[in-house]
Amino acid sequence: MTIASSSPPSRLPAGDAAEARSKPRTRRTEVGDNRGDGRLAAVFIAPALLGFVVFLLWPTLRGIYLSFTRFNLLTPAEWVGLDNYVRMVNDPIFWDSLWVTVEYVVINIGVQTVAALAMAVLLQRLTQSAMLRGIVLTPYLMSNVVAGLVWLWLLDTQLGIGNEIISALGADRIPFLADETWAIPTIALINVWRHVGYTALLLFAGLQAIPSDMYEAARVDGASEWRMFWRITMPLLRPVLAVVLIMTVIGSFQVFDTVAVTTAGGPANATNVLQYYIYGSAFGRFQFGYASAMSVALLVVLSAITVLQYRLTRAGRTDLG
Repeated sequence: MTIASSSPPSRLPAGDAAEARSKPRTRRTEVGDNRGDGRLAAVFIAPALLGFVVFLLWPTLRGIYLSFTRFNLLTPAEWVGLDNYVRMVNDPIFWDSLWVTVEYVVINIGVQTVAALAMAVLLQRLTQSAMLRGIVLTPYLMSNVVAGLVWLWLLDTQLGIGNEIISALGADRIPFLADETWAIPTIALINVWRHVGYTALLLFAGLQAIPSDMYEAARVDGASEWRMFWRITMPLLRPVLAVVLIMTVIGSFQVFDTVAVTTAGGPANATNVLQYYIYGSAFGRFQFGYASAMSVALLVVLSAITVLQYRLTRAGRTDLG
């Protein structure tokens, strides 16, 4: 006598039934693979995350805390509330340093952006030689300290080759780094010389993303190089140019090395940029609380400028496509 099975017979073909039985196992395998990928990604991210927390996040939070204290390394930090910020608002040297920094930033960004854009366009339109790009980048491989020392010797009023040439041409020697009028423009141009190649290569990379058929169509229509630059290159390069401007402005506000090795803030505080004043307050006069307050103020200023630049230049949107 045959006993009937209590479960109904499967109506799926044999192949479909096998596939249906294998699906849950496949999903479990995918979940396991995703978890394995997540662990592997965490392993690779961990060193960078650790460096970010130790060398950026924690010092920033510590600096914000110290800005509300009186601290000189020798005694425990004493909470003083907003005293450091009140002192900063009433400090004429702080405002003078901020103005000197703004003057430097305007000269540096203005000259560097125009020169880098011209170099990038020439590299793209005339030649794309890798050797030439390497030569353009060479000054950037030099540290700020070395670049500052080299130009300090070249522009020395008495022995520098720059003033020797000026004197040989019959003109008066120029105290490039010893005169209040010449000091900041000279430091700005030194940093332009060092960074312009790197900035040009960033813009050159942005130019590579512009389709060449746009230039060919414009050339067929009789457009000149100047017209193509303003009608095609600039609008399509805008997002990259905006990001480069944000990076260079942030870097320019933090100028320190070149000033430290060439003028040390002189003459008569003519090159006493904000970063150098912060350094002098902290490690020269051991006023770490006040220096931290000025650093926080600089952080707020840079954050506001970055947001403003990002919105005005529409850095997150492109005209391509």
